[in-house]
Amino acid sequence: METEPFVSIITLNYNQALITREFLESTRQLTYPNYEILICDMASDIDPATVIRTADYHNTRLLLCSENLGFAGGNNWGMRQAKGDYIFIVNNDTEVTPDIIQRLLVPFSKYSGIGVTCPKIKYFSDPNIIQYAGFKPMNSFTGRTSTIGDGEEDKGQYNTSGPTSGAHGCAMMVKRNVIEKVGMFPEKFFLYYEEWDWSARIQKAGFTIWYTAEATIYHKESMSVGKQNPMKTYYHTRNRILFMRRNNNFFQLFIFTLFFTFFSIPKSIYTYLVNGQFEHLKLFLKGVCWNLYSSSASPV
Repeated sequence: METEPFVSIITLNYNQALITREFLESTRQLTYPNYEILICDMASDIDPATVIRTADYHNTRLLLCSENLGFAGGNNWGMRQAKGDYIFIVNNDTEVTPDIIQRLLVPFSKYSGIGVTCPKIKYFSDPNIIQYAGFKPMNSFTGRTSTIGDGEEDKGQYNTSGPTSGAHGCAMMVKRNVIEKVGMFPEKFFLYYEEWDWSARIQKAGFTIWYTAEATIYHKESMSVGKQNPMKTYYHTRNRILFMRRNNNFFQLFIFTLFFTFFSIPKSIYTYLVNGQFEHLKLFLKGVCWNLYSSSASPV
């Protein structure tokens, strides 16, 4: 009998040991037998071992990093210590469904060329509302995309699996040979847009990113950063520009620069001033300026 592929489940923890423990509790219901879980702690203020007892969970290790490497660097750090044939990168603020691993693995053997599979993501607070059923293509002139199905009630309208334009960093199963050929997350990004940059490189290498409608995960959206956090404004702004610098040709980048300079910047300044969000404004401008003196090259 052929042995089932070994899967490494990687999740990051940063000052959220209780949330991470809830994630681990959900993994108790996994029906797939051949996996390990790596909890990668990014230098939390309190030792997560005081909350998380790894012995209580199947084949689970708690790895303590001496510094916060961000989403990209933290997951790369975890991947370097993973033993799996497949790597399941998943947010700690999620709860898995029993058969998610099997369902995410099926497309790899069924269709040639698939490098990444992603599940349907739903909101934990409202389990019948979709967050992700694939991505639309990134607009080469605005640096924006939209998530298919976000905010819609799940009535089965996105129950057909197929190729999608980008993997969702919340939950993505990656085949090891993809990592060996393409490399890992670009650590230059630290937080946000790194999965888009990685998705672009994966697809340029000839692999397909696959939305797997049969697999489901529930996401406690934005618990780590928060939707209105100025840090999110900074990294979204900085990395939106960085992504375009790294992935556009000269003409596309020229049009984006015009669009961002004469539309996005004035609109953002006006919005933040009117709403009295001065810290957001400061970090928005900081994110823009970062790209004026920083290289677009990445060590990964």
